[in-house]
Amino acid sequence: MTAEIGQFALILALVLAVVQTLAPLVGAWRSDPALMAVGRTASALQLLFIVIAFASLATCYIVNDFSVALVAEHSNMAQPFIYRLGATWGSHEGSMLLWVLILAIYGAAVAVFGGSLRETLQARVLAVQGLIGAAFLGFLLFTSNPFIRLSPVPLDGAELNPVLQDPGLVFHPPVLYSGYVGLSIAFSFGVAALIEGRVDAGWARWVRPWVLAAWIFLTVGIAMGSLWAYYTLGWGGWWFWDPVENASLMPWLLATALLHSSLVLERRGALVSWTILLSILAFSLSLVGTFLVRSGVLTSVHAFALDAKRGVYILAIIAAMTGSALTLFAWRAPALKTGSLFAPLSREYAVTLNNLLLLASAATVFLGTFYPVFMDVLHGDKISVGPPYYTATFVPIFVLLFGLVSFGPMLNWKRDDLRRLLPRLRVPAALAAAVLVVAALVFGLKHLFAAFGLALGVWLIAGAFIVLARRWRVGQVPWAEVFDLARATPLAVLGLVIAHAGLGVTTIGITSVSAWQTNKVLSMSPGQSVKLAGNTIAMVALRPVTGPNYEANQAQFDVTGAFGKSTMMSERRLYPASQTTTTDAGIQPGILGNIYISVADQNPDGGVTVRMWNHPFVDWIWAGALLMAFGGAVSLADRGLRVVRVERVVLRPLAVEPVTL
Repeated sequence: MTAEIGQFALILALVLAVVQTLAPLVGAWRSDPALMAVGRTASALQLLFIVIAFASLATCYIVNDFSVALVAEHSNMAQPFIYRLGATWGSHEGSMLLWVLILAIYGAAVAVFGGSLRETLQARVLAVQGLIGAAFLGFLLFTSNPFIRLSPVPLDGAELNPVLQDPGLVFHPPVLYSGYVGLSIAFSFGVAALIEGRVDAGWARWVRPWVLAAWIFLTVGIAMGSLWAYYTLGWGGWWFWDPVENASLMPWLLATALLHSSLVLERRGALVSWTILLSILAFSLSLVGTFLVRSGVLTSVHAFALDAKRGVYILAIIAAMTGSALTLFAWRAPALKTGSLFAPLSREYAVTLNNLLLLASAATVFLGTFYPVFMDVLHGDKISVGPPYYTATFVPIFVLLFGLVSFGPMLNWKRDDLRRLLPRLRVPAALAAAVLVVAALVFGLKHLFAAFGLALGVWLIAGAFIVLARRWRVGQVPWAEVFDLARATPLAVLGLVIAHAGLGVTTIGITSVSAWQTNKVLSMSPGQSVKLAGNTIAMVALRPVTGPNYEANQAQFDVTGAFGKSTMMSERRLYPASQTTTTDAGIQPGILGNIYISVADQNPDGGVTVRMWNHPFVDWIWAGALLMAFGGAVSLADRGLRVVRVERVVLRPLAVEPVTL
């Protein structure tokens, strides 16, 4: 009966999504408060019924209801409870249910917390959200129903993909989806503004926090996915340019551009058209990621489904939504050319240039991801695009972008003077130059590019903190006044500094592990040892172990180095239910780098193939990403500053008539 409750709840949610689409849209057109209120009520009820559906599916997994086909395919009696619960969104159907749940949460949040919005704008935003919800609820019910019954009922189920049987499954998809789906709010605000033909203070104030929240979730989600792949797949890498990894990177790049563009719009009333265009494109690339995972056009460890019909459905959604939004934008764009003018040397111009570089980098990743698909469709050629392509195209764009990141916050709004700008850059430039020279001397000219990468990271970190030094007037006023200025620093400024410094930390991590990692592959038996990066690694034991639903060959290693002696474990696991093998790598983390060991299947001679790496500063990659997300959260907490900005900037309504969809 639980599955039927969930099924019925999804049907009611679809009906409510249609109501949420039509009622507020008509209400805004007629200026009818009652119809606009229906949209708010429908969004709350839609959330309620999707929660019921989601809870129903989770219950089926928890109680091992194998009469539900999805449960029978992705769970069994021996599967630990945490992975039975995580399996709720560990399949294609379950993940789409999580997708529409998060979408409904965002829509209800606009309804509940959007009281300060102009009523017609709120109504149109909810209408667009309802349309997105209706499209994906229809996708769930008609192509990916999670509540289909199975007869006869098996005594036990199959198994969740063993690669997904990891704590990362519990956290990574919900966080990443919160970023993907969060961009739908920016999309809805952009389309609503185009329908109304009006951009005002309320629009500027509301868009940026939603974009910032989505960007935070995306940043954390991508970092978690990278870390999960690092310790689970046993490949010893942190990023593989997998198409689905790229699918999460592309909306992050445009969300970063949108975040900075919306700041200019909020502060100066400029870049109106650009901000709205980015709000459309960023969410469209989120939908592209959904298409890649579920279309069967690629093979990936991330892929949920290989059903072309599902891919066609999602492709139709992307074409309809993105095409309609861009058509509306093309019609309205001439009327959206508003905002204050700015000089080539200004903060607005720096943001514009950075946005163009972010757009170019996203286009580069898009081409590398889809070029093999296009070649397969057009000519039947099976090709792959790997790291050399991205090293030659993406990396130079990002190097240029990172070089410009520290300029923007040091520039004044509207116009600045080069003679006054250059002294502000002396300290970060001097520190970066010193690091470049020292690194080149220590590591040699063959590592000149790596030395440049370290210098670039220092440039980003120093440039971020110079923003605070300049604001606090360090060296210009007495220290007592410096402390007063520090206490009065807005959270948004602190957030910017932390986020940009985090980018520098990640840059140092990427540079170090790319340039100086070392590895060995060899066959080892207990009693043997090997040297790696100044450490002695000895295999102490090789024994079978049994987990809750797997059998493993566990290798124990003693690692002796400059910081003492430690023990590491690495396992090669076999899951009998699916006859799937996985690797559980042994990792010894450290601030200066990680020792990483993975073992393969046992050899006929009784030993095992061992792969071991030394990864210098690899943890800095994820630490920097978390710093970036933390900086975003600090900035998001600065509600007072956002209100002040809104009071300063009021954009006049555009001289065009509103339209209906």
